[in-house]
Amino acid sequence: MKRYALKIEYDGTAYHGWQKQVECKTIQGEIELAFSKFLGYPVNISGSGRTDTGVHALGQVAHVDLEKKWLPEKIQGAMNFYLKKTAISILEVCIVDENFHSRFSAKSRIYEYKLLIRKAPLTLQKNRFWHLNRAQDLDRMEVGAKHLIGTHDFTTFRSSICQANSPIRTIDSISFKEKDLPNGRLIVIECKAKSFLHNQVRSIVGSLEKVGSHKWKPEYIKFILESKDRKKCGSLAPPQGLYLKNITYENGIFKQN
Repeated sequence: MKRYALKIEYDGTAYHGWQKQVECKTIQGEIELAFSKFLGYPVNISGSGRTDTGVHALGQVAHVDLEKKWLPEKIQGAMNFYLKKTAISILEVCIVDENFHSRFSAKSRIYEYKLLIRKAPLTLQKNRFWHLNRAQDLDRMEVGAKHLIGTHDFTTFRSSICQANSPIRTIDSISFKEKDLPNGRLIVIECKAKSFLHNQVRSIVGSLEKVGSHKWKPEYIKFILESKDRKKCGSLAPPQGLYLKNITYENGIFKQN
């Protein structure tokens, strides 16, 4: 058996998340179906992590074990052929060590959350951003975000159905970028950590939005974090603004976006 790693891009709008489900169209399910058409037999792929319904990926990583040795470019070409009617693209394929695991070998995960501020409804950008028609104070958001850097109990920012054994996580960084557009303003929030709790990034963004819109003071983020009370968290930011940007590994198997 040979193990291959795949770097995957997808538009999650029409899918019920990453994880394969019965009678639901998912990213994992579509890729496994494409493999079965290519190989003539079923395989199981393992992803670096799950993304929810409507969430996108610029650099999801998965691995698969195949009976025959293939050239990586042959796998990439065949998979993209069988995925051509989907919103999924295989960006890169490489041969990896049998001990490589897309999830457990990951050193960090980087998510981007995109907010587009403008008064007019979204058309071409629909399902790609969180559309806001109110201004955001980026300086206040940055001050609030500093309270979340480091190792903390993130119970407040954890989904009630999260299956992780512990709410303790370490956030390495939260950074902000902004850009003026002809008819609005783009804000990109980037979060980096080894791993995240279910809905953690969307919960953080939903709370920072309240700071940016002057509904909360920046120090209130520290208060709700220390409260360990999910009910005090801001509203969950919508899924369409969230992108799994990069998964990093010790050997740097793929280029970073």
